[in-house]
Amino acid sequence: MKQTIALIDDDRNILTSLSIALEKEGFNIQTYLDGESALIGLSRNPPDLAVIDIKMPRMDGEELLKKLRKKTSMPVIFLTSKDEEVDELLGLKLGADDFVKKSGGFSTKVLIERIRVQLRKKDNNLEENRNIISHGKLKLDPSQLECEWDGKQLPDKLTTTEFLIVKELAKRPGIIKERSQLMDVAYREDTDIEDRTIDSHVKRIRKKFKKVDNNFSAIETRYGSGYRWNVK
Repeated sequence: MKQTIALIDDDRNILTSLSIALEKEGFNIQTYLDGESALIGLSRNPPDLAVIDIKMPRMDGEELLKKLRKKTSMPVIFLTSKDEEVDELLGLKLGADDFVKKSGGFSTKVLIERIRVQLRKKDNNLEENRNIISHGKLKLDPSQLECEWDGKQLPDKLTTTEFLIVKELAKRPGIIKERSQLMDVAYREDTDIEDRTIDSHVKRIRKKFKKVDNNFSAIETRYGSGYRWNVK
């Protein structure tokens, strides 16, 4: 069954060129020129992955992703045209799973490979473990990418990448996981990922848990080493 990719960008030329390239790769394509129409369309017909430009009229990419993350954990790749935005994106403040820069020559091949990485990661996670994982107040359902803390669903769903990090830490409480190990689990591919990317993921994960428990401290930072799930 063909997988569906949503493309959201106010540049018609980019939409056309990417649509042609992705259709040749065997994907179904949805296209939107602004965030408002995309939000309606993605809610009615959820794709397998969305590629979203940051700067758009009628709801930019940041606002669109904030609204989407209330409903879905589907993989999202940001398109960014400014190098200075990279830090914010790598900080994952907005909940994106990856980004591709337009500046310096836009590479359709790079984007297609990043799309395949995210889709494989999503599929592997669903196939790998369909058993419920429970530890203390935590409950994870890998088949649905659902996470509960103390019997409550997180109001902001974990992204696929965030879910994989939590699952890796929680399945062996008290064991320190180095950043490199978490990168291998979360990305599974030979991609250019830095240590600070994992730090940014963990920061965002903590914020999501603290929305249901302001005293959340289950993810412990081991300075110079990595992270571990607190056994307390």
